[in-house]
This record gives sequence, structure tokens and C-alpha cells, in this order.
Amino acid sequence: MKPPFLDRAASGPATDTRDAGDFSALLQTRGLHQTYDPSAGRGPIGGASAVPGQTQATTILAFKFADGVLVAGDRRATAGNTVVYDRADKVLEIDRHSVMAIAGVPATAWEMARVLEHSFQYYRRTQLQEMSVGGKVRALSKLLRDNFGFVMQGVGVVVPLFATYDNGPANEAKLYFYDVMGANFEVAEYAATGSGSPAVRGVLYYENTWGAKPLHEYTLEESLRITLRALDTAAEADTATGGVDRHGRIFPVIKIIHAKGITTIEDDTMRGLFNAGRLNGPQPLSAGVPMG
Repeated sequence: MKPPFLDRAASGPATDTRDAGDFSALLQTRGLHQTYDPSAGRGPIGGASAVPGQTQATTILAFKFADGVLVAGDRRATAGNTVVYDRADKVLEIDRHSVMAIAGVPATAWEMARVLEHSFQYYRRTQLQEMSVGGKVRALSKLLRDNFGFVMQGVGVVVPLFATYDNGPANEAKLYFYDVMGANFEVAEYAATGSGSPAVRGVLYYENTWGAKPLHEYTLEESLRITLRALDTAAEADTATGGVDRHGRIFPVIKIIHAKGITTIEDDTMRGLFNAGRLNGPQPLSAGVPMG
């Protein structure tokens, strides 16, 4: 017996090209992608007080530096004042040149990331070309708009960052942040979101404005060092931010988006930079950091 969705797919018009290349639209056509319908007249689930405790993921940051864009996220996930998990991955690779970082409810965010990944693959295979940077940015906006009805019910809030590399005429790394309704804004220098973001933005603003040089001139090694310090500073004031766990040896997830693709920074590299920075202060280290 065939699954129901195959029967629906077979019964539809085989030559319908109205949504060619649009994976999200294809899912909705087949009844496989649920969105909130305000016309149904359903309010919050049993009132705001009845919303179950949700796992939350914070804090994430991103900024442009000399070699591309650095995207980082701490590892802590919380539900209220309870630490649910200390090794959550909040920086997700979507394709060979794109990364989505998540702050908010991981269940919703990870599902968005999966749909986005398959959307890019579907477009590439059906249109025989890569989706444009603008198309990628709008695809995530659409997923956030589709989720807004659930946000109004008090569940599933996601506030992501999106970084990609434009291999077209611009030939540069791009960075965007979003609000919960799906509006996107291109970032000129740096961005941060999540409960620890005020402290992170303070550190990045200080370094970018009053440091020896602006962030976009930082080397990879300098960028990693300031990232670790920013997240560690945020963790001092925000219990939902994991920062750098010295006892558990848990370090943030850091990915670099550059012309050749995406590089994930190893824990051993971060450990060496963090410990050397604590001992030696701001002096530059002699060893470089490899980037594939």
C-alpha cells in the first residue's frame, strides 16, 4: 500500500510548473507543510499560562572579518531556569556556502533548517543552477512568516542569523539578521541575538570602534579570540548562555564562511587560543590557525 502523500502526488497535475523550484510551495501543495491559519479562529493554546515550558537556545553572533564571515553560537539549551543540554549545535550548515545560526526554540529552528536545506537542493536540481543570494535570504523569510502564527500563540519563536558567500560579481561574504516576522536586514559589520546578545554586542562594538582596528580587518586568529571572549563575557551575566565551559571543556561552535566554502573550527584550536589569551592578554600569538 502506498503512503497517502504518494497518492496525492500522483493525483496532481504532472506538468504544474507554477511553483517550479519552490520546495516550500511543493510541500504545501502536497499537504506536507503545516502553517498557521488565522481564519480558523484558534487563539493561544489554553491561554498564555498553559503554554508548556519550551527549550530555548541562545546566544549567537556573527561578524565580517578579513577572510569572510565568522558565525558562532554557545552550546547551552535551557527551559526556564533549567539547563536542558550543554552541547546543542546552534550553527547549522545549509549548503556549501551558507550557514544558519539559531536563537529561540530549537525544535522549530532545526525543522526550518532542514526545510531550507532541502529547498536549496530542490532548486539546484530542478533549475540546474544555484539559488541566488536574494532567493536564499527570502526563502528563510518565508519560513519565518509561515511560523508567525505559532509565535502569536506563544510557541516556536526563532530569531536566526544567516550568512552566505556570494560567488557572483560581488564575490563577498554576506550576513543577515531577521525578526520573528521574517523581515531581513543585511549586516554591514556584526550582529548578535539571543539572551546574551547585549553583552556580546557591547564587546563587539567596543572592539570595532575603540580597538586597534575595525573588525573587518581582523585576522582569523584575532576573530576567534574576540569571539571566545565575547561569549565568555555574556555567560558571566546571562545564565542561559554557556560561553566557554572550562571544567566540561565545552567550547562554542564556530564556523567560517569564505570563498572556498565553510570551515569548522576545532575545539583544540579554540582551547589553545582561549588559554593563551587568558595567560598572555591581548598580545598576538605566533601560531596561525589553518583554514581549509
